[in-house]
Amino acid sequence: MTLSQLRQKAHELPLVPGVYLMRDKNGQVIYVGKAKVLKNRVSQYFANLASHTAKTRRLVENIDDFETIYAKTEFDALLLENTLIKRYKPKYNILLKDDKGYPYVRLGKGEYATFSIVPARQDDGARYFGPYGGRGAAKAAIDIVRETFALPTCTRKFPRDIGKERPCLMLHLNKCCGVCTGSVSPEQYAELLRQSALLLEGKGDDLAHAMEEKMNERAEALDFEGAALLRDRMRAVQKLGRSRLVTGVTLSDIDVLACGLRGTRAAFALLSYGGGSLMDKKVQFFDGLEEQDLPDALGSFIKQYYSRAGNAPRELALDRDIDDREGVEALLSSLRGRRCSVLVPQRGEKLQMVRLAADNARLELEALETREQRSRKTLVLLGEMLGLEKTPRRIEAFDISNTAGSDPVASMTVFEDGAPKKSAYKKFKVKLAAGGDDYGAMAEVVGRRLDRALGGDESFLPLPDLFLMDGGAGQTHVALQQLRQRGVTVPIFGMVKDSHHRTRALVTADGREIGIVSTPAVFALVGRIQEETHRFAVAYHHDVRAKNARRSALDGIPGLGERRRRQLMRHFGTVSAIRRASADELAAVVPRNVAEEIVRHFSEKEQK
Repeated sequence: MTLSQLRQKAHELPLVPGVYLMRDKNGQVIYVGKAKVLKNRVSQYFANLASHTAKTRRLVENIDDFETIYAKTEFDALLLENTLIKRYKPKYNILLKDDKGYPYVRLGKGEYATFSIVPARQDDGARYFGPYGGRGAAKAAIDIVRETFALPTCTRKFPRDIGKERPCLMLHLNKCCGVCTGSVSPEQYAELLRQSALLLEGKGDDLAHAMEEKMNERAEALDFEGAALLRDRMRAVQKLGRSRLVTGVTLSDIDVLACGLRGTRAAFALLSYGGGSLMDKKVQFFDGLEEQDLPDALGSFIKQYYSRAGNAPRELALDRDIDDREGVEALLSSLRGRRCSVLVPQRGEKLQMVRLAADNARLELEALETREQRSRKTLVLLGEMLGLEKTPRRIEAFDISNTAGSDPVASMTVFEDGAPKKSAYKKFKVKLAAGGDDYGAMAEVVGRRLDRALGGDESFLPLPDLFLMDGGAGQTHVALQQLRQRGVTVPIFGMVKDSHHRTRALVTADGREIGIVSTPAVFALVGRIQEETHRFAVAYHHDVRAKNARRSALDGIPGLGERRRRQLMRHFGTVSAIRRASADELAAVVPRNVAEEIVRHFSEKEQK
């Protein structure tokens, strides 16, 4: 994606907490971050680049795309961020050298026990919470409970140091309960620790309910100061929400699947948990569904998704029941090799996880709708700029790729409503045009594409609303001739690039240019089409060239036909490995006499 495309995508994010994963052009995760408000945080990366540090500028230069996972709270986002950093080890995140495991939060023993971070559980009678995705997540958990329940943050030892020194500033700021003053009894402190433990265990809802009851009791007893203190703590607990949604102590190997529906479009959000942590998120969209269709559609999705994956989790939690739940359970159990339970949680932590998945589905639908609305406006604007009679909802683009005239190929990409429709992409080997003749190659492949459509080949239908050629007026002119010869009247333009290989203008067959740089939305859309078409052509050219290189290296060997070449490549992987193999090793794949011919063939080549 171009910077403007990334900026646009970030602008369409919702105003919710979550985690973002930055990926490079190879799809590798190079940075993981968390945000209180995703839209604001992610947008900052792609705005005012001059104000960034050198490291951040290098990061932004390498970002090709990003994805997000929505969270209930900022604390959930922080925990998930650490889990994903642990998993992906992104290049631009700071990775602690000594972070060898998943740390725990330890609550010690004694009247005035304290919280600490430890690398592993011990059988010492203390209480342990976790594991967490990293030391940062564990520290954040401790900070949260200290702030919520005003626990001491100092290094004093209690009860030894009670009354020995004056209270610190934290007491005067109402951020410490004041154990050092002697005003907090062991029983009161134990209650604060009990409530802290409930919060770390993910029982915030139960805790808030109990606090509300006590607050009302204090108010009835006219203890308004005590009631106000409980009210503030209750609100903090409610605001924090379920702090263990993304890293749960007991949850392992469970997938959570929920639906979102807007009109007749549905989103299925699948959250996968492993080792007590949220590990992955996948979202798929489906059109033409209504509420009553969802149980059947969800069941069908589950069967197809896990059958393709070839495995299943220990549990699958759903936001609604599905048709033939027993049959689905049997299928998933057979894929897993042991029992897989399909459940619809009604309470507890798993219900909260389902709600989180449902929130992700809903927000993904809203984001998709926003993108589509923006794309429709952009397509209308593009049509107006080009003087088209109708909005170009379907666009096809062509590009030629070769190396010094050898192995020429062409690509055809399809964009519908501004989004790539990869199932409709086509590849062409240039058969008639001479090597290096880009005009002849363009004319050939456009003509072949039109002939397939006019001949009734449904895979080449319908014809687009707009043709775009990667090239100038010359390529556009020869392509237009192919349309006219067949009586096809589809608008056609060329994509003219600047010195940075970005499409700066669209050009007609007679050389008239229409600038697009000053119209950011159109510039971004056409640039994306040009980049995708070029990428697809180059990738296909590399495949063809590599295949031809393998074939030529094995040409002329007696007894070695295409079938045996494929067998050798499957077994050895590369031509170099075949060249290094002995006759005995080769004879495990092909007949002995052919193996000896292969060894002789490469030996003679080396002597030359």
